[in-house]
Amino acid sequence: MQPRNMSMSGVVDLAAVKAAQEAKAKAEQARAETARQGGGPTAVPPSSLVIDVDEADFESAVLQRSTEVPVVIDFWAEWCEPCKQLSPLLERLAAEYNGRFLLAKIDVDANQMLMQQFGVQGIPAVFAVVAGQALPLFQGAAPEAQIRGTLDQLIQVAEERFGLTGIAVAPDAEGAAPVVEAPAGPYDALLEAAVQALDAGDLAGAVQAYKNVLSDDPGNTEAKLGLGQAELLQRVQDMDPQAVRRDAAEKPGDVAAQIAAADLDLVGGHVEDAFGRLVDAVARSAGDDRDAARVRLLELFEVVGADDPRVTAARTALARVLF
Repeated sequence: MQPRNMSMSGVVDLAAVKAAQEAKAKAEQARAETARQGGGPTAVPPSSLVIDVDEADFESAVLQRSTEVPVVIDFWAEWCEPCKQLSPLLERLAAEYNGRFLLAKIDVDANQMLMQQFGVQGIPAVFAVVAGQALPLFQGAAPEAQIRGTLDQLIQVAEERFGLTGIAVAPDAEGAAPVVEAPAGPYDALLEAAVQALDAGDLAGAVQAYKNVLSDDPGNTEAKLGLGQAELLQRVQDMDPQAVRRDAAEKPGDVAAQIAAADLDLVGGHVEDAFGRLVDAVARSAGDDRDAARVRLLELFEVVGADDPRVTAARTALARVLF
């Protein structure tokens, strides 16, 4: 699955933190109770920074711990190929951040109820729980620079809003292998510049930064994925949503109107609506119009991710109308 940040910008959505003051009070109360009982900031071994969680221990392992430290949740499955890329990266970052957050891994096949409660529609999907409050972070195998930026913002929110400064980590056992950071790639600085431009709302700058990478390395996966996301945001930034949707409703045969509305659908999280709209446009049109709808649909597939079940279903529907 390719990167599809739930806010489409790599930024933690602070508005998603519901009842922040109440949650902060609960977190402070929980810490005070721990101190009253003689507990303290007990150092945990590095191996405790990454835990497997199921429905039975979710409350204690995630909800209760989230009053001490942000808990990042990685929803994964054995059959999910992108998960095999993302999960090791998250585990490495958990070790590198050294107690600033915990990583909880949840196998969706064995924990369907948790998957439904979080509204997970495709994997890998990454959420966080801070002081008992859930935050969607991103979905898909996002670039490392984007993940780091999201984690940094999560940690900042946890500290500033809830007073969570993380947990102490005991020195690694003697003889244990040290954590080895991945070497910086030749385009890391350019990719980081693109992510920073996205976060700042400089979509043209982000597009250009990704294109700069692709001009030297046309096969760079992170740049391809980031470029698709940035171009989508750039297309919709000056749209009047009401006018676009009215135009699409009044002119079902206008392919350009349907393409614009599909972009808005996707940015708004209405993935199936976007795909269905463009499949219908392909079915109703011919010539250049038909090709334009088909090409935009394929571009949106890239933004969502090839292994997402909604993409698979839409590909099947597209094949039916094409052939």
